[in-house]
Amino acid sequence: MSRRRQIYEGKAKILYEGPEPGTLIQYFKDDATAFNAQKKGTINGKGVINNRISEYIFTRLAHIGIPTHFIRRLNMREQLVRQVEIIPLEVVVRNVAAGSIAKRFGIEEGEMLPHTLIEYYLKDDALGDPLVSEEHIAAFNWAGHEEMQDIAAMAIRINDFLSGMFAAVDIRLIDFKLEFGRIYDGDYSRVILADEFSPDNCRLWDFNTNEKMDKDRFRRDLGGEEEAYQEVARRLGVLSGEDNSPGEVLDMSAHRSRLRSNPPPKPKK
Repeated sequence: MSRRRQIYEGKAKILYEGPEPGTLIQYFKDDATAFNAQKKGTINGKGVINNRISEYIFTRLAHIGIPTHFIRRLNMREQLVRQVEIIPLEVVVRNVAAGSIAKRFGIEEGEMLPHTLIEYYLKDDALGDPLVSEEHIAAFNWAGHEEMQDIAAMAIRINDFLSGMFAAVDIRLIDFKLEFGRIYDGDYSRVILADEFSPDNCRLWDFNTNEKMDKDRFRRDLGGEEEAYQEVARRLGVLSGEDNSPGEVLDMSAHRSRLRSNPPPKPKK
């Protein structure tokens, strides 16, 4: 498929005009950034791995009724997606203290949170993507009340499903970022999941060793980024020619009991 007009280029992806109205081609780059693009680099093959992982995750989420912008993968680095009006919020779901929340509240990284937390950040690089409240969101009309209810409900459902899915392959889902967009049918709009889901926008730790398997390896100069991304893909089976049909997913009540009885090992200093 020949590429069409470029619509947008972000830190990790490029969007091109799609072959039909209302569609886009999403291209995954190898570029890696951190700290609001203050740190830049490349992770070889990252775009290929993220394309496959995101395809797999979005397909699995569709099986449980989560509406997404994903249509199909086109090739190693591109997928066809629905064009949406992006809601200017980053929705962060947290299960374990790590990253900014550990720093903000002086919590030791790796400590289980009392319950799953959802945080909202305004998508604005110039402002550093500030943390915002639901009152801010309503006051500035970034999203409507019903839209926020749908977003929160989907975020919790996604977290429950993916926590079990990753735990089934001995990976702990620490936290992750979601983005949502609106699609329109006349004057009516609905919210669907957009962007991607990959080791770029979540924290994944090995269940037994606490080894980081995500972009924190790049952020913290730990090395082994390529191997970590490949290991996530290997455990999910997305590079072995397996199909994307639903497989074993842990029962969430049993999974939560396992988390409480087997808390994350303390991170190495």
